[in-house]
Amino acid sequence: MNSQQKITDRVDSISRAVHGKLIVSCQALPGEPLFGSVYMAALSVAAEQGGAAAIRANSPTDITAIRAVVSLPIIGLNKRDIPGYEVYITPTIDDAIALAEAGSDIIAIDATDRPRPSGPLYEYVRDIKNATHCGVLADISTYEEGIAAAAAGADFVSTTLSGYTSYSPDKLEPDIDLVRRLSQHCTVPVIAEGRISTPEQAFAMLEAGAWAVIVGGAITRPRDITRRFAEALGSSCVGSEHK
Repeated sequence: MNSQQKITDRVDSISRAVHGKLIVSCQALPGEPLFGSVYMAALSVAAEQGGAAAIRANSPTDITAIRAVVSLPIIGLNKRDIPGYEVYITPTIDDAIALAEAGSDIIAIDATDRPRPSGPLYEYVRDIKNATHCGVLADISTYEEGIAAAAAGADFVSTTLSGYTSYSPDKLEPDIDLVRRLSQHCTVPVIAEGRISTPEQAFAMLEAGAWAVIVGGAITRPRDITRRFAEALGSSCVGSEHK
């Protein structure tokens, strides 16, 4: 069996495993209370026990820790700033290789239409597959980027970056229109991600045609979850009338 067939078989297996299901993004940035691999590993175990079909995680360090404690497929990425580039999700082939060596099954990359240090998108996708034998998930922000990413060889397209580029719609709600449109025309599975806060919103994404749904902060960032509750209660007049 040649390397391309191995990649295809690996991607097909993961695709079937996540179809119609929840993928949990376990990430924390420096300065957040749960920053650290031990916490991300614990969150991943909790996600697996709760019924997640896969984990999305940032950095080889976190992925190594997560791989040691869960059996789920891992979508790995490495957020790294490179001077002169806005692209920061797995910007170079060295990042991709490190993610694969740490235990990632799928490599997530920024596939937006912005300059990247790794060169043209189709070359980068090809190089990742050749170097890692992993599938590629393309994080995009617009319909055109999703179609282009599939044409470039990405195995999955995710709406992760909708609202996070200067030219994509800045919405408070999930971009269900983008999910619906891509699902109708994209040649690879479309995964919904971004600002999905409730089970109802996640289910709406599946109804709109998403292959699977990624949820992060609404599950794995207790500080932000607490803040939403606190702000909602703080803005309420309920109770003040009865003092």
